Order: sequence, then C-alpha cells, then structure tokens
Amino acid sequence: MNHIIYFMGASGAGGAQQSNPLMNFLPLIAIIAIMYFLLLRPQAKKQKEHRALLEALEKGDKIISTGGLVGTIAGIKEKESTILVKIAENVKVEMSRAAVAQVIKKKAE
Repeated sequence: MNHIIYFMGASGAGGAQQSNPLMNFLPLIAIIAIMYFLLLRPQAKKQKEHRALLEALEKGDKIISTGGLVGTIAGIKEKESTILVKIAENVKVEMSRAAVAQVIKKKAE
C-alpha cells in the first residue's frame, strides 16, 4: 500500500516541477558558441587575410610557395589566375596564384 502512495506522489499529483525546455538546450548552445569563437572565426579571419595577400601580389615580390619554392614574381597572368616565378637565373616556373603561401619581401619601391 505504501508503494501506491509513493508512486502517486511522484507522478505529479502533488507539486512536481517541469524543467524549462530552453534550459535543456543551453549547454548545446554554449558549446556551439565556444566552437565558433575558438575555431571558426579565427579560421575565417586567416582565410580573409590570405585572400587579400593573393590579390595584392605584384611583379617583383619575393614569395614562398606552398611546395617550398622560393622565388621572385616575374609576371602575373590575371585571366588564368597564374603567376610566373623566377626561381634561378634563366629558370621561370608558372604556378597557380593560390599556391603562394607567403610574401617574404614586397618589391622595392
């Protein structure tokens, strides 16, 4: 008989409280916000800076490619989105503009 009274009291006959559904999603929302500020936002900023670097390439800039080649830009082909890189005397290589990892030195003004 005591079991019946116990179950009746726990089922909501008395003062059972229901939790707010928004509070159930609060940890998930917090995790997503943390991931955005720690991972996604810095990566987007880095991509934006790299895109600006690629657009600012000029003839005479000394660059490093993603493959490790170090050279000087000898020419730029806008239509094909490629650059001509001089890596040694009488040695020029045509590569994709996106293959530039960083600019070592801007051309001397």
